[in-house]
Amino acid sequence: MKTVATLLLVGMLILWTELPTGSAWSCPPVHITCAMLNPPNKCYSDLQCPRYKKCCQSFCGRKCLSRPSSLPV
Repeated sequence: MKTVATLLLVGMLILWTELPTGSAWSCPPVHITCAMLNPPNKCYSDLQCPRYKKCCQSFCGRKCLSRPSSLPV
């Protein structure tokens, strides 16, 4: 009986870790890029950005971007 309870608990923990947190968002698409061979990057990963910002490809190089607003413009 203890093994069944343990397996159930482990299964629930696995499912819980795979649930989306609601804070994840993806970078906006870049349709046009600059002609520089090696554009300057202000970041290389999300860890180099301030809180609530994400390192994304921009028009010319990578930079930290804020989450886009969900309000229609």
